[in-house]
Amino acid sequence: MTKLKCAIIGSGNIGSDLMIKIKRNAKHLELAAMVGIDPSSEGLERAKRMGVATTAEGIEGLLALPDYKDIQVVFDATSAGAHLRHEALLRQDGKKVIDLTPAAIGPFNIPAVNGDETIDAPNVNMVTCGGQATIPMVHAVARASKRTIYGEIVASISSRSAGPGTRANIDEFTETTSRAIEKLGGAEKGRALIILNPAEPPLIMRDTVFVLSQGGTPEDIERSIAEMVKSVQAYVPGYRLKQKVQFEVIGDNSPVRIPGIGRVSGLKTTIFLEVEGAAHYLPAYAGNLDIMTSAALVSADHWAEKRVAGKADAKQLGKEGA
Repeated sequence: MTKLKCAIIGSGNIGSDLMIKIKRNAKHLELAAMVGIDPSSEGLERAKRMGVATTAEGIEGLLALPDYKDIQVVFDATSAGAHLRHEALLRQDGKKVIDLTPAAIGPFNIPAVNGDETIDAPNVNMVTCGGQATIPMVHAVARASKRTIYGEIVASISSRSAGPGTRANIDEFTETTSRAIEKLGGAEKGRALIILNPAEPPLIMRDTVFVLSQGGTPEDIERSIAEMVKSVQAYVPGYRLKQKVQFEVIGDNSPVRIPGIGRVSGLKTTIFLEVEGAAHYLPAYAGNLDIMTSAALVSADHWAEKRVAGKADAKQLGKEGA
């Protein structure tokens, strides 16, 4: 089977987990390089043991690698600030970029929501771990309602699963996720919060989603949510509802005030999620890593599949034409 070569920039928690996923699960991708900035990092050492080419010279080291010209897909698992520079250099070389930072240069991409729509964009942004987990739920409510006024998400992750990159991107996390709640989720107003939980033993990733909508029934919304859960589980098996979806009618006699919108009534939907990781790199409590890297891999693998199929079709047409 033909596979396209790919590289990972960022040898921390996210990059290391993604590396193992590519090695184990990728159908159309072959990992050609792991890029970091610390020669002694555990991620680079592990990549060497796995037979992957490495460099501790950052993006410049990647550009200098002999196989760079053959690499077609690059995953960026660094920081929002660093991605701005990386993307400019990679774009001029025609590389497909999967952005796992909150930089959001390219279109937001959540496989279960709009994966097919963004697949051919040169740079796709994987939003955030909290966004990957919760925005499908906001979208599920929106598609079963006439108006989705407000969406709020609270993502709680173990402090142990939040590496330096995650911590450096906290502000970008809230801004990017809030925008994606509106753009992809379909809410008129979005808000996102993240909690780094220091509890020991570490707690599994938990997410709470609040949505205020109008023109939908609890039965239709609950059915839409159940269907969306199955869609996400196709690439994140540990994704599940923690308990039954809850509903509350906000009447006209007691409306709530939404900043920027005003006083509104409607149906409040509360969704409780749990995301258990596959434990490829960090333990199962790090579902925030698992959903991010799983979404990135399935997006890149789908693009690579189309690319390989397109080349095969072109080759066949050439033979038939001859």
